[in-house]
Amino acid sequence: MNDNNKKQLKKTGRRPKEDPATIRYTISFNEQEHAHFLALFDKSGMQVKAHFITSCIFDKTIKTIQIDKGTVDFYMRLTSFHSQFRSIGVNYNQIVKLLYKNFSEKKAAAFLYKLEKQTAEMAMLCQKIIQISEEFGAKHLKK
Repeated sequence: MNDNNKKQLKKTGRRPKEDPATIRYTISFNEQEHAHFLALFDKSGMQVKAHFITSCIFDKTIKTIQIDKGTVDFYMRLTSFHSQFRSIGVNYNQIVKLLYKNFSEKKAAAFLYKLEKQTAEMAMLCQKIIQISEEFGAKHLKK
């Protein structure tokens, strides 16, 4: 009865599991088998080796994820470039407003002519970037 009172009074800490895993098995690998096991474990994307082993034993589905670092890097750079491109568009609108506000119409038209040339070059550059990204997608992403 004294042990029963101690269990009832203790309300802190981790709650005990209803069906704890207490039965353990050990397995031994040679170097080649261990390397093969680690390769399969890395491909699975799981974080815990014990979960990987139980999923292999009980024929649960194991998902394999392969991440290409080059593709991820290309995507990240393209995303940052796109955000910079959008900020250029916002700045373009602000410049046009400031030109007409602070300069005479002749000077503003002259500056806008130069800005228009730069914008045409930027549009050509944007077309090249779209073409390169489509080529990259056709070669590397569609497998």
